[in-house]
Amino acid sequence: MAPQETHPVNPSVKTGDFEIEALSSQCAARAAKLATARGVIETPVFMPVGTQGSVKTISNEELKSIGAQIILGNSYHLYLRPGTELIEKAGGLQKFIGWNAPMLTDSGGFQIFSLATLRRIESQGVQFQSHIDGSKHLFTPEKSMDIQRSIGADIIMCFDECTPYPCAHDYAARSVDLSVEWARRCKEYFYSKENKYDQLLFGIIQGSVYQDLRKDSALRTIEIDFPGYALGGLSVGEPKEEMYSVLRETVGLLPKNKPHYLMGVGMPEDIWEAVENGIDMFDCVLPTRNGRNGQAFTSLGKVNIRNAEYVSDFGPLDPECDCPACKGYTRAYLNHLFRAQELLVLRLLTLHNLNFMIKLLKVIRNSIKSDNFLQEKERFLKQYRSREKTL
Repeated sequence: MAPQETHPVNPSVKTGDFEIEALSSQCAARAAKLATARGVIETPVFMPVGTQGSVKTISNEELKSIGAQIILGNSYHLYLRPGTELIEKAGGLQKFIGWNAPMLTDSGGFQIFSLATLRRIESQGVQFQSHIDGSKHLFTPEKSMDIQRSIGADIIMCFDECTPYPCAHDYAARSVDLSVEWARRCKEYFYSKENKYDQLLFGIIQGSVYQDLRKDSALRTIEIDFPGYALGGLSVGEPKEEMYSVLRETVGLLPKNKPHYLMGVGMPEDIWEAVENGIDMFDCVLPTRNGRNGQAFTSLGKVNIRNAEYVSDFGPLDPECDCPACKGYTRAYLNHLFRAQELLVLRLLTLHNLNFMIKLLKVIRNSIKSDNFLQEKERFLKQYRSREKTL
């Protein structure tokens, strides 16, 4: 691994430093701090997703007001539009979008899963057909590194294949081999060039739901040596118990002195389970996507504000929440806005859901530092499931 650079804000800190502040005596949960070039992230942390360089319907000022520490961008989508040349000319994505705080970019590997009908996998890389104009683009590990270097996010990811579920064992095994080889190419190429944004490159563990493949992927990726490790290919349709089993068997294999990132998982109950098994970082589109579809996460479970039962409900969306949607508006009014197709309700529910997730991770972090994680988990889930209203 290339030597760490001195942190530009605090010379006593090096970018990539991972300081564990507290360990639970009850499980593998830990509270830590991760130093990036644009700030120190307190973990466990939830990272809002801004695929196109924007968290849908929410301003940067609102994100900061609810305590967002780091947001995500997507290399594939930003490469297609507005293009890396423009982003690099602006001085990197943070300057382009006005977000003076840490960012993470996905490598384009998830699009191998989500755009399966528009791509062809080869050993060299992946041939994508643009969903915008039909043009063809070859993504290789090296090109993914070039794109992410141009974007300039603080944490970038290796190019990998995110396999679907269900997935045959032999296919998943070939995918692991491919992802490990691509990870090796990513690292060699990335560190052969100037790291002008002081970026951290994370490796990704794959293997579908097969424990032997997850172990193989973890050990081989760890051998390459990265400053952080992610678990990919989960929450893609598999039963929750399958995902939890992978977490229990895989996270313990990862270096304890480096951050552990679970990609694309964001349901509250899943986050508690993952932190219990040693996960530090999360991202997911569900809080924003569900909010735009009328669903809110609350301390009493999920609320679908479109439902008729809220037409004359003059209580707050969540009595325990301090976000603008809960402090200033009633469920009845939010229901009216949704039925009238007013854009305000999309913003309010999205802001509420992100606030809920960010505050939840703070609760979890504090429970680790107070060493009552399991008690707090039981209390939260009991209340969360007590009056849960689902679609």
